[in-house]
Amino acid sequence: MMRNRVACSALAVALSAAAPALGAQPDAAVAGAVASWIVVNAPAGSEGRASVNATFTGWTVDRWGNYIKRAGSGTPRRVVACALDQSGYVVSQITDQGYLRLRRTGATVPHQLWDQFHEGQRIAILTKTRIVKAISAIANGHYAAFHRADSLAATVDQLWIDVGASSRADVGKLGITLLDPVFYDRPAWTYEGFASGPNAGARAGCAAVATAAAAGAPQSGETIFVLSTQRVFGWVGLGAFLSQLGPIDAVTVFDVGASDGFDGDPAAAGGSGRGRGARGGGGGRGGPTQAIRAVVEGAQTNALRLVTPAVRWPGSVVESIHATDARSLVRAALNAAKSTANTDSPMALALDTTRVLTPRSDAYGAIETQFLTLADMPASPGHEWRVRETLLAALPKWARDRAVTDSAGNIVVTAGPDRDPMAFVAHMDEVGYEITEIQRDGSVSLRRMGGAVSQAWEGRPALLHFDTDANGRAPESLRGVFVPRDAARLRDPEDLTAWFGMDSAALVARGVRVGQSVLGYKRGERLDGTRLVARANDDRAGATALLFAVQRLNPAQLTRKTYFVWTVREEGGLQGARAFGAEHGSELTRVYSIDTFVSSDTPLESPHFAFAPLGDGAVLRGLDNGALTPPTERDRIIDIARSARIPLQIGTTFGSTDGSAIMGRGPVHASLSWPGRYSHTPAEVLDLRDLDALVRLVVALAIAP
Repeated sequence: MMRNRVACSALAVALSAAAPALGAQPDAAVAGAVASWIVVNAPAGSEGRASVNATFTGWTVDRWGNYIKRAGSGTPRRVVACALDQSGYVVSQITDQGYLRLRRTGATVPHQLWDQFHEGQRIAILTKTRIVKAISAIANGHYAAFHRADSLAATVDQLWIDVGASSRADVGKLGITLLDPVFYDRPAWTYEGFASGPNAGARAGCAAVATAAAAGAPQSGETIFVLSTQRVFGWVGLGAFLSQLGPIDAVTVFDVGASDGFDGDPAAAGGSGRGRGARGGGGGRGGPTQAIRAVVEGAQTNALRLVTPAVRWPGSVVESIHATDARSLVRAALNAAKSTANTDSPMALALDTTRVLTPRSDAYGAIETQFLTLADMPASPGHEWRVRETLLAALPKWARDRAVTDSAGNIVVTAGPDRDPMAFVAHMDEVGYEITEIQRDGSVSLRRMGGAVSQAWEGRPALLHFDTDANGRAPESLRGVFVPRDAARLRDPEDLTAWFGMDSAALVARGVRVGQSVLGYKRGERLDGTRLVARANDDRAGATALLFAVQRLNPAQLTRKTYFVWTVREEGGLQGARAFGAEHGSELTRVYSIDTFVSSDTPLESPHFAFAPLGDGAVLRGLDNGALTPPTERDRIIDIARSARIPLQIGTTFGSTDGSAIMGRGPVHASLSWPGRYSHTPAEVLDLRDLDALVRLVVALAIAP
């Protein structure tokens, strides 16, 4: 099932799915039900783009796009409503290079950091026929020195959308046109009874309205349920509907924001108010009380009630609502509808969010599958065991039989005749965070591991990962969020924290300790053509390339003693490589690092440095902060690539690689790479053609005389 499907299709599933009684459901199930509403893409003015309205049993769509359901008849007449649309963007320009520029929809911004929350993230573009996956560009983490002046929080003017295209024509082939809606592509995220995501409180209100609508006829009179449109433009859909409805005895609206001046309600008063930052107030949302009052001025009613949920981090992309507060909303909706049902009314469960990739029709299917498997695994420095086990299992038999795990945790495979030793080295770890302190309220302070770009993680889903116990088993990772700032002028959050829905005592009881790793939610995706976006391309792509080279090699082809090495703790210290170098470095004649070439092939970098276009082949990383490839070795590699007809680019970039920690022992060093965009962020992009060229280059060098 496609994730983040168009609005009507998703709503049809959400409204029609049967589920256990709400009152009997555990918190996790209720949170999952709300999460299924949060991930529905419903752009303002295009909420019904899917054209499957007939699947809504008992619901109709009026000329303003509102979803309407009536129960009962006569008087009194009541309206119970919510707003289905959400803040987002539309495509405002398509550049000659194939990037998209954006404009916000709506008159207000939900949060001061709303635009920055969309930088370096997965993005969905809703075309007339399908959803196109994309990412928003962000400055390469390795190029921080070039961006020191960019200290202010990002605005919409800094958002560039990368769909994997190289030209305006490529974008056109994807069906993308001006004014197509654009959204943050979020997973259906829950943690410890919370549902989290953009517009979480308002979507929980819509879930409550739909639940009440499914509960049957009211005790008396008529109740009209409305999932309304264009709230971000001042409640256009609801206002138009009410103005044409005639006399109404009561209007109840479920929305975010302050409830001053309205009838009291448990949910409106803030519900349980769980946790730091919980509130039902505006949170920078632009005064919903005033907006709704203006809407109702055109309606024939004197009774207006606003029901607002208690949420944490209102207006952010990890706005969170607890199951208890979702139940309060359902009770409020049933009461407003004068329903005869009790609070055990059914509620829809979450949509399927699993990734289903159809097999590639080109030559890159196997390498794509292996790469995505490795990229989705967590492996911050010192916690690489999952990747190590997967690599060992994927080695061909001859290599698996010779593989050893050294005292540092590196995988080392040795083959070939005992002369002129050389080594190929890729690393298994990735940038991330580790816990430095557990606060009483359960929030954890974090230390950056490697050069992670912290603003790309702030306000995003988080996962706390455990290592194996004495029995070789690891507990399931804990879900949570990286805590967003309430407001900020500066781009860098400096001190990043995470929260997992429980206090310190509960965390400790779950086995949480200082030193454990915290990473973001990861799931690699295809962009257009042969482009992929994933977290930890640096260096799962290199680890994959080395694995595929070993799989293609016959050890009898090797002309010298060769070490194939997958190292640990590269990020922030090259520690695994140092350990390997201490044991074997002095015997080596050559060492080849297989790691990212951080390319300036992005709209945010100058093309006058490190420009290696994606899709043009592997890269010989001739110079970086840690090493220079000698001219004779550079010429040798170029000649070997040319003879094997392997596309090869040459360049200089920032950063250093494992070989820098080994070459001081005597071997000649060269870095073999693929060009990558948006380094050390959740939006790293590569091209499978370059990765395939890198595999071929490693094989050619391994068997060269």
